Amino acid sequence: MPLLNTITTPYAEAFLQVASSRKEIDQVVDQAKDVLNLWRDCPEFRDAMASPVLEVDSKKAALEKLFTKKVTPSFLNLLKLLADRKRIGFLDSVLERMLELYREQRNIALATVTSAAPLSEAQQSELLSKIQKVAGTNNLEIDLKVDPDLIGGFVVNVGSKVIDASLSGQVRRLGLALAKVS
Repeated sequence: MPLLNTITTPYAEAFLQVASSRKEIDQVVDQAKDVLNLWRDCPEFRDAMASPVLEVDSKKAALEKLFTKKVTPSFLNLLKLLADRKRIGFLDSVLERMLELYREQRNIALATVTSAAPLSEAQQSELLSKIQKVAGTNNLEIDLKVDPDLIGGFVVNVGSKVIDASLSGQVRRLGLALAKVS
């Protein structure tokens, strides 16, 4: 991903600097997460923005209509700049890089929790306290995902650490153990 980082990092760093100077960094981070969710959940939007057929002015007009009341002016300027420079197809990568840089600046660890079913509030808070112990920090951001293929349980990724408490993981480990015995 080094090539992608050479494209995304300058935009991400500049955007963070602008947001910081305008004292809107926390607001922009929340908005970036919302826009990323939209980008991932709406393939029609993503495909239209990445399409070379759609004119830059049309993309900018669509971005203005969609986001004028939902994001800060500096965020909207980033979106239009990416459209102008024909980089709007990299929007998700730019925003993900910006969030990485934000977490690095604030020493926030990112934990990705993938569960077989949505977790209740009680389960989330119990899991959070356990993940904080594993991560060694209380400064933690959790990204919750659901993957029914896990059958049951969950998988936690914190940095380079992986905790696989899923049923499918247990079955896989059992299969490997049985293969060694044979």
